This record gives sequence, C-alpha cells and structure tokens, in this order.
Amino acid sequence: FYPSAGEESITMKELYIATNNGDMGGGEVMLLNVARAARSLGYKVTIVGPSEPNQLVEAAADEGFARVVLPAKNRAQYMLALRAWHARHKDVLLWCNGLVPAAATGGRKNRIVHLHQLPAGLNAKLVPFARRKASVTLVPSRYVEHSCPGSEVFANWVSGVSTALDHSVGDRRLRVGYLGRLTPSKGIATLCSAMSVLNADEVAYDLVIGGEPVFASDEERTEVEEALKQVSSFSTRLGWTTPDQLFGSIDMLVVPSIAPESFGLVVAEAMSARIPVIVSDAGALAEVVGGESYPYIVSAGQPLDLAAAIKSLGEELRENSSDLAERTSELFWRWQENYSPEAGKVRVGEVLERFAR
Repeated sequence: FYPSAGEESITMKELYIATNNGDMGGGEVMLLNVARAARSLGYKVTIVGPSEPNQLVEAAADEGFARVVLPAKNRAQYMLALRAWHARHKDVLLWCNGLVPAAATGGRKNRIVHLHQLPAGLNAKLVPFARRKASVTLVPSRYVEHSCPGSEVFANWVSGVSTALDHSVGDRRLRVGYLGRLTPSKGIATLCSAMSVLNADEVAYDLVIGGEPVFASDEERTEVEEALKQVSSFSTRLGWTTPDQLFGSIDMLVVPSIAPESFGLVVAEAMSARIPVIVSDAGALAEVVGGESYPYIVSAGQPLDLAAAIKSLGEELRENSSDLAERTSELFWRWQENYSPEAGKVRVGEVLERFAR
C-alpha cells in the first residue's frame, strides 16, 4: 500500500513515533526496536510520549533519541495532548505505536498505525476511526491480520539471547521455565497443575518462574497465588528477571497462555537461545514456532496435555536426542530469518521507503 497522491510531501528523513503507554511493556519494547532500526537507516527519530508515567520517554532519552514530552497524568489527557500536538504538526510522518496514539490522531494522513494487540471489546470499536486515512496498518501476526482486514503482517523481533545451558541433563531433575506476567490469562495455573501431575509420585521436575503479577486484579492475584502454592516445594520464583538469566538455569521453556496471544516475544527469545520450547495453541504462538507441524504445541488450558508434552520433551533431553538438536537449530534459524534485529530492520526499511520522496 502506498500513500495516496494527495498526501503532503515529507521533505526530510524524519520520523516521529508516538507511544501507546508511558510505562514500559511489550509494545514499548517494540517502539524502541523500531526507533533503533529507523535511526540506523538514517532517520532522525523523535519519540512522543506523556510526562506521566515517564519510563518510556526516559528510556528513549537514555538511548539518545529526541523527545516530545506531552503534559499528561492519565491516558485521556495524553490522547487530548497528542491530538492537539498533531494538529500543529500534520506534515510529519507519525508512527502510531498502538491503538491509543492511532485513535488520538484518527482521520489524519501521514500516519503508520501499528497495532500490537488484537483489539477487543470497546477498543475494537475505536479501530475504524483510528485507521481512517492512515497510510498503512501493521499487525504482528497472521492471526491478528485475519481479524483486521486490510492490515499487513509486521512481525515483532527480539535481540538474540545467549546462554551457557548444557542440554546434557543426566540424572538430575529437569528444570522447566516460565517467563512472563503471573496472571490467569498467561496460563500459569495450567502449568502449575501440569507440574503437580508430573511430580505426583516423585519429584522429577523443578519449576523456575520469572515474572510478577503486574496488571492483575486482586482476584487474579489470589487465583495465581493459590496455583503457585501447589508447586512451592519444587519451584523457584525469581521475580522480574531477564531472558539471559532465566534461560541459563532451565532446560525447557513453557509458554502456556490460555488467552489468545498476538505474537509471543518470549517464544522468539527462546528460539534465539536454542532453548527447547512448548507453546499452547492460543493465538499466534503456534505461528511463531512455524505452524502446526511443530510437535510441542498443546491445547490451551489443558494440564494433562501439557504434562504429557513436558514429559516427552524431557525424555528427548535426557536422551540427548538428535531430533531435538535439529529442531532447536531450525527454530534458531527461523528466529534469525524472521524475528532478529536484522530482519526487523529490513521490515522497517520496507515500510519507510513508501514515504521517501
């Protein structure tokens, strides 16, 4: 899709990127990824965000990006401030990194709308206005594209993760890892139930958990804590941690989401580190690992299916299976070709080329 002939000319290689949130989340990680890629392609990049929370604009400053900090203490104030700012800067090329900035500037030209999640509920009703007159709408997976007609797949990417993990587990307990928010939608209760099944007779598996219950209600926190009590005797909670730290202490990663995922950043990170990974069939997770031919995709919310997959993968690890080595190598090269910073830079360049004059 190319900008229509009536759009104002972009005379300089400048790009403004408006954040969805002031704090840091997966979408904001991607914003910085896009900003780095655009800068490496010769663009002057300016990050637009609210004054509160200020984590995103501070992170942008730390990396040397120019910033437009809009006075705002909540989402509504930020949207109003962003629309007012954009009314004075209609000629700039604006990358709307999420539904919030896209809706705030809906109906205006020279915009790239980048949706990181499949909008649902009231948010879904904002999408038509948010996309109105936008030059292109980017989404992270075919799964989201199917529900957003006229959009283009623009897959996320992650930096490579290196680890000194030894796959020769011998007779020690197998270490199963989890990394993400500790919320019901992420399937942590399903994983805890599966681990309880596996360790019912004797403890043969340890669970290593990275993450905290952010964005969770009191009821959801209680539900998660009750699930974690089931596995307290054979689990370790790391709190917030990095993929590098977690992957160095596990033999396999499980991503057991029960709510549909629009992508799966932690899956791509595991692929880059050659960590064996099990995913649920929720949303785009199967797409990230290459489709239904991948043997370790389980039905979401089914503890017995997940337990069987963990046991099967564990047996492959103990046997030092050549099939497993080949599979992790294939996943690594899939990451390299599709979800690495190099691949992301190519995608950013392809999008921005459409606006070159």
